[in-house]
Amino acid sequence: MKRAGFLLSLMLLIFATALTVQAEFGTNWRARFWDNTSFSGDPNETREGIAGINFNWPGRPTIGGDEILDQANNFSVRFNSTQNFNADTYRFDIAVDDNVRVFIDGEQVFEDFTGGPVKVLSFTRSMTAGSHELRVDFVENSDAAVIQFQWFPQGTAPTSIYTAVPSATPVPPATAVVSASVRGLAVRTGPYLGATLITVAVPGQTYPVIARNPSEDGMTWYLINVNGQVGWSSGRYLEFNVDPGGIGVQGSVFDTLDNPGDTGVIAVPRSIMNIRARPSERTALLGTIPWGAEVPLYNRTVQGGQNRWFQVRYEGKLGWVFAPYVGARGDINNVPIR
Repeated sequence: MKRAGFLLSLMLLIFATALTVQAEFGTNWRARFWDNTSFSGDPNETREGIAGINFNWPGRPTIGGDEILDQANNFSVRFNSTQNFNADTYRFDIAVDDNVRVFIDGEQVFEDFTGGPVKVLSFTRSMTAGSHELRVDFVENSDAAVIQFQWFPQGTAPTSIYTAVPSATPVPPATAVVSASVRGLAVRTGPYLGATLITVAVPGQTYPVIARNPSEDGMTWYLINVNGQVGWSSGRYLEFNVDPGGIGVQGSVFDTLDNPGDTGVIAVPRSIMNIRARPSERTALLGTIPWGAEVPLYNRTVQGGQNRWFQVRYEGKLGWVFAPYVGARGDINNVPIR
């Protein structure tokens, strides 16, 4: 009788153990990171051999202690792996802040793009026995970035259950001090050396930082507030109170000038001129304009009371040329200063 009772207890223990199923995070994931929220262009970083999708990033994303991107917000990650399943119906659990899509064998099977704060979601799917391709697209907009993805046979209780992620430590407002290595720091209308000068930031003074812009090659510019005047300054001479890579990216007025109106003014280069994407030699070269060509003049920048760069169009290419080597025919006052 005692032996029978022991066997029954042993069977119940084995049965109970069988019902307790460890949630599966998978193995050997690949993660590709973009510094935008639309997975546009080539990925900025790729990491291989990740043990599972189980991340809470209060700041910049990290893998194995390595920081991946230069920003804590407005990025996207695509996780891919091949995992083996038994023939069964599975429940997939997701914890996310902000947005997620899930694909199985190339078919989108789940989406939630309602944004944060962190939420716990799930869906079920019947899986055939064998290997299946999994893809999880994650988009981070603001605050903490959370993404956890796991699965287990439906009707079994996972031993790993998501618990609320602690709130990220509040980040102080970004400010910057102008380095004492300069007598003054130019504040311009755009994130370019050739943009119009607005004012000068004083060394040793602290200024609020609003945004950053890396569109000039080799230089990141920051939008700062100088006693109510807002403009762009070179990050080379700014000392920040926070990681500047976490400051949001923002465009400028120069991104809005793709369809300029006619001013009636003609620009005439006095030498062969390079035409650039923006008013700086650190931006993309679009082509050249020959000496003596006559091209419409749409916009200009000004420094020290002198025209610095002209926006013109030549053979369908709209761009900027260095003004000191270009004449203007017509009333230059009709050309807006940017």
